[in-house]
Amino acid sequence: MAVEVCVKAAVGAPNILGDCPFSQRVLLTLEEKNVTYKMILINLQDKPEWFLKVNPQGSVPVIKFGDEKWISDSDVIVGIIEEKYPSPPLITPPEFATVGSKIFSSFVAFLKSKDSNDGTEQTLLAELKAFDEHLEGHGPYVNGASISAVDLSLAPKLYHLEVALDHFKKWAVPESLSHVKNYMNLLFTRESFTKTKATKEHVIAGWAPKVNP
Repeated sequence: MAVEVCVKAAVGAPNILGDCPFSQRVLLTLEEKNVTYKMILINLQDKPEWFLKVNPQGSVPVIKFGDEKWISDSDVIVGIIEEKYPSPPLITPPEFATVGSKIFSSFVAFLKSKDSNDGTEQTLLAELKAFDEHLEGHGPYVNGASISAVDLSLAPKLYHLEVALDHFKKWAVPESLSHVKNYMNLLFTRESFTKTKATKEHVIAGWAPKVNP
């Protein structure tokens, strides 16, 4: 079955993979499942007409399996990939499905913050500390020894956190959160991740307009 997936092209470089963490989540899932796919880069500043015809909302990622319709929303897409390609299984147990789910929104709030006393840094630290405690009891991955869907969702978001906060805030995950640090290293060195990640410069370029609008 021919699998085609549309993902974000890099800002200012339409022929290079861009910095969308939701696009990378889908690519990671396909890579971990060993699914052959065709990647189509979409310049979000100049979306092609054919893309808007099949996907009027203009969002990425979208995916198509064979002659089926294009499907949007990374949550929906990874669920369908799991159904169509059940091996190796990447299902996360329901009780762990939302572990770490508030880290990304906490990171974005802190990144955009102009007031060092507004509590956004403390909120992010609290979320990371709770995540560290989960990994200490259940790690090295969220569901133990094997990688699962929740890890593939968190990996791109933690990569953005690491790159953007270092660049814009000169801030890093504290060394005391050793389980989180180990987790990030485990994910970022996987072959699937290195193959599908945006460069640091493109992550920074993607966040720059949001940090300094």
